[in-house]
Amino acid sequence: MGRPVPYTDVMVILMGAPHESDQTTSVLRLLQAMLERGGRVQVWTCGYATHLTRQALGAAKQRNVAAWTTSYPSTATLVQDMLAAFPDQLYWYGCQFCSDDRGVHDHVPEVVLRRPSAFAANSAATGKTLMVGVI
Repeated sequence: MGRPVPYTDVMVILMGAPHESDQTTSVLRLLQAMLERGGRVQVWTCGYATHLTRQALGAAKQRNVAAWTTSYPSTATLVQDMLAAFPDQLYWYGCQFCSDDRGVHDHVPEVVLRRPSAFAANSAATGKTLMVGVI
């Protein structure tokens, strides 16, 4: 049996390509707002959303030609910062199958990879579920 899943108020399921639209930014802002209000949140990434927490992304995004001197954090850095700021409120899970299928083997250490069969346990450990994106 796998490790127990802490109960959370909300489970956010992220699916699909992380940079095809503004939905990733919107979800990260929503997570931040819920956490700042004391909510307990778990995130389950599936499909190409598993790329969000790759160590290969580095600490910052590539330079923006419109703002050459400004540095923007990568999604992996944003997730790590939120996990560090809210250690007992935020839990980040990645689908092991989706990660393996897409060659994503270098997640940041704070991400817990779980098999699809564990999804039911995660779903049972939350009050509400929000799914964002498509595969």
